[in-house]
Amino acid sequence: MNLTANFTLHELTKSEIALRLNIDNTPGPVETEYLKILAERVLQPVRDHFGKGVKVNSGFRSLAVNAAAGGVQGAKPSDHTRGMAADIEIPSVPNAELAQWIMDNLDYTQLILEFYTPGIPDSGWVHVSYDPDNLKNQELTATKQAGKTVYLNGLVA
Repeated sequence: MNLTANFTLHELTKSEIALRLNIDNTPGPVETEYLKILAERVLQPVRDHFGKGVKVNSGFRSLAVNAAAGGVQGAKPSDHTRGMAADIEIPSVPNAELAQWIMDNLDYTQLILEFYTPGIPDSGWVHVSYDPDNLKNQELTATKQAGKTVYLNGLVA
């Protein structure tokens, strides 16, 4: 199923964890609609601007896949489990540049430059979420400090 000109439902739901552990990672109709919105409002504009394929490392995650991936559990569901988030990269485009372009040009709920190392352009990845009812345009940088993940305000590259 095509969500946009360059993105399919399959690539936004493919999960190595689900395949390895034989976990169903099929989104429901609500999650599928949110994936379509994410593709239309964020992923396709990124693809159109850079003119290169966007690698989706992680898109939709069922609750079981999210738990197996070490995702946050509890009262507030992950945007991945709601079909509202993707972890992306573009080969040959520094992740800091990708995150900066999204920040400067698109609306989103949350944009996280995850585990980027300055001077190593392809390190880490970019997490972007799009909840049409909560476009707060929040930017964070995830990093490891003393073995724990810490979120810093803003894009720190």
